[in-house]
Amino acid sequence: MLSDPIVALATPPGRAALAVIRLSGHGVFEIAGQVIDGFRALPARIATLATFLGPDRRPIDRGIYTVFTGPRSYTGDDVVELSCHGGLQVPARLLAALQAAGARAARPGEFTRRAVLNGKLDLVQAEAVGDLIDATVPVQVHAALHQLEGGLSRRLAFLRESLIEVQALLSYDIDFPEEDDGPVSSQRIAGQIDGVAARIQQLITTAPSAERLREGALIVFAGRPNAGKSSLFNALLGSARTLVTEIPGTTRDAVEAHTDFMGWPVRLADTAGLWDAPLEIDQLGVEVSRRYLAAADLVLLCVEAGRDPGDDEVAILEARPTVLVRTKIDLTGEVHEGLGVSVVTGAGLGNLRQAAAERIFGDRISLADLEPAITRERHRAALTRAHEALADAIPHLGRHGDAVLAAHQVREATTALDELLGAVDIEEVLDRVFSSFCVGK
Repeated sequence: MLSDPIVALATPPGRAALAVIRLSGHGVFEIAGQVIDGFRALPARIATLATFLGPDRRPIDRGIYTVFTGPRSYTGDDVVELSCHGGLQVPARLLAALQAAGARAARPGEFTRRAVLNGKLDLVQAEAVGDLIDATVPVQVHAALHQLEGGLSRRLAFLRESLIEVQALLSYDIDFPEEDDGPVSSQRIAGQIDGVAARIQQLITTAPSAERLREGALIVFAGRPNAGKSSLFNALLGSARTLVTEIPGTTRDAVEAHTDFMGWPVRLADTAGLWDAPLEIDQLGVEVSRRYLAAADLVLLCVEAGRDPGDDEVAILEARPTVLVRTKIDLTGEVHEGLGVSVVTGAGLGNLRQAAAERIFGDRISLADLEPAITRERHRAALTRAHEALADAIPHLGRHGDAVLAAHQVREATTALDELLGAVDIEEVLDRVFSSFCVGK
């Protein structure tokens, strides 16, 4: 049922001062009345101190409850939130009491899913809720809040309205074919379609940088053995994450770690040195390194200061987005090209962080505010489908075209935007969106 009573812990389990339990759905006031001593549904939005009781009417805890009457609640249904002491025992016993009173355990993301179904959020905003929870750096919070507040949704809704207007004009042409040009010429309709298609294409082009912003850009350390890759990796990370020795080939597998450069999220990957490895295990490590290089958003090619890059290193510089990093400048002090760094003195590390962030996120760093952007493959796929449908509509316009086929293609584009926003109830889409959410959200 879409409104049956559900309950879940909305805060992480474990030792904590407080825990919040969320209860939502039809009949939750009756359920709350069995667990909360002296429960009152009104007045709403008032924090009330009460004793929470188990099925045996023995006290479980003393805490605060707050009532949110639908539709003025997160889910759009009646909601009761209970704040109790944290830890493992008290929240678990309180959850068990609410389930014994008639609520069932919520599925992952079910509260937000109901918010979408009840029109409190669209799907794009719902995904922003997940991004906000998963954010690890301030810029991710900023982007998620902008999307949650409807920045991208308003842009998509405007495009959808424009397509509906085009459908209306094409419908007139279909219903009154004796009119030469209908109320608006076919050239003007084509221009309007082209305008919408251009704005959709502009959104599609934001996908790579926006996805890197959400997931963290992949920065791969590459170079020959003993070029200082692992030492630099540890220095930029701020902890000894990988082993460092003077023995060539110490790193035989890729090691990943998350951090940020100048507030922008990155995933650092230390890889095995690139060389003609004699042993099979080292050859496997080199192969892993090459796979990481192929997927990298940016390569930090480490070459010791005072040594000219070899042919294999020059090939990397020419093939991939790369920053040439001159390591061990504390030993030579000479840097004629590239960025010089020393993990011993710390020289150049700040410049390297800034240069990498600008190379990866330069188009977004330059913005005073984060423009609406598509952050997921689902967004990209829907907008690509809409763009292709509009391109297919253009040839069917004009005196020798078929307005019915043009209208069909415009409807296909509109449907793609509807699915993106969640304006249509598609269970498969909803399942995919909310499968990664935490239970209490």
